[in-house]
Amino acid sequence: MLKTSDTGFILIVDDNPTNLSLLCEALNSEGFRFRVAVDGESAIAQVERNQPELILLDVQMPGIDGFETCRRLKANPVTQNIPIIFTTALADTESKTKGFSLGAVDYIPKPFAQEEVIARVRVHLQLKQLTESLEQQVSDRTKALQKAQVQLVQQEKLSTLGELIAGIGHEINNPINFISSNIPPLQEHITAVTELLLLYEQEYPNPTAKITNTIENLDINFILEDMGKILNSLHIGSERIQNLSNSLRTFSRSDSDAKISADLHQGIDSTLMILQHRLKANGDRPGIEVIKSYGILPEVNCYLGQMNQVFMNILANAIDALDEAIIEGKMSNLIPQIKIATEIDSEQSVIIRIADNGIGIPERLKKRLFEPLFTTKTVGKGTGLGLSIAYQIVVEKHKGILEVNSQPGMGTEFLIKIPT
Repeated sequence: MLKTSDTGFILIVDDNPTNLSLLCEALNSEGFRFRVAVDGESAIAQVERNQPELILLDVQMPGIDGFETCRRLKANPVTQNIPIIFTTALADTESKTKGFSLGAVDYIPKPFAQEEVIARVRVHLQLKQLTESLEQQVSDRTKALQKAQVQLVQQEKLSTLGELIAGIGHEINNPINFISSNIPPLQEHITAVTELLLLYEQEYPNPTAKITNTIENLDINFILEDMGKILNSLHIGSERIQNLSNSLRTFSRSDSDAKISADLHQGIDSTLMILQHRLKANGDRPGIEVIKSYGILPEVNCYLGQMNQVFMNILANAIDALDEAIIEGKMSNLIPQIKIATEIDSEQSVIIRIADNGIGIPERLKKRLFEPLFTTKTVGKGTGLGLSIAYQIVVEKHKGILEVNSQPGMGTEFLIKIPT
């Protein structure tokens, strides 16, 4: 037998004691829970305090009639989904049409037939429960689809990005290895030639006029000194390119099939190396200062490529936030900064804090940051997937915690907690 829920009830609204008695007797005989209101105003007040599962509403009442009561209930987002059945002696088509246009689901004619009252109440309670169940299923399915979409996008982005960066790193690595491996023998050859020239100068202190003129024209002493500086510059440049190549290859490690023990500091540093061009001064914007406060961390069993993607998303967002704040003139004379701090907590979990000193995030937006497809950026500048992907990687893949702490005007801090 279909009944109201343990906390649910049916509200009867009628000013006629006889009608109330008949309806109450009918509902009580079937075990339905119910409450009573004798006019439209008290019915509205009662519904707003405690919502019933169904309303039996008389049309003709003193004060506001049933039609107006229905209109007000349907106009309120809190009460608009409660099914309303009109109880009335008005049998004309116009009255029925008006009731349905206001949102009523059915009519029960007076005088009441108990079996009809019970049948209609039972049908509409069942319809309401089926509707709510369907809406919940749709909501659950939508969330599941969004989650699946984020996972697919994350996997595709990580795979594509990993292949691209690994390819670039490999292509850079070959020519730079050729250059760097040839710098030492070139240095030896230049040193040997320099020694030979100095030896010639000692053994033949009085060269011919032609040699003297050539030495003066070449400024041989400057050339010998400058060749050493050029070689040193080539050596430093090749080391930087090698570091970038190593960072690209470290960042691109997807490790999608199995976790590995990894140094998260290395992941953060490789990400910063890739973002170096965005940290430098750009036009009127000063360079962004990165302040690192690294603790002593153990290696963490993780998907390193995916964790690097988390660092990339959060650091890139911090740079975007600082850029926006500077463009809008909201940084005053502050130096744009990103602070990165790491430590081990009492639970032996790794804590990583990435904070900027930008304008912060309003509370109403902060609650939605990790929702799929939600973004605070303008059209074309954000997909709304970066932070939701980061959340899935940290929370679902690594059983960790990803939180955001922010106050308007006080900057934003992301806290990542990963079990060791």
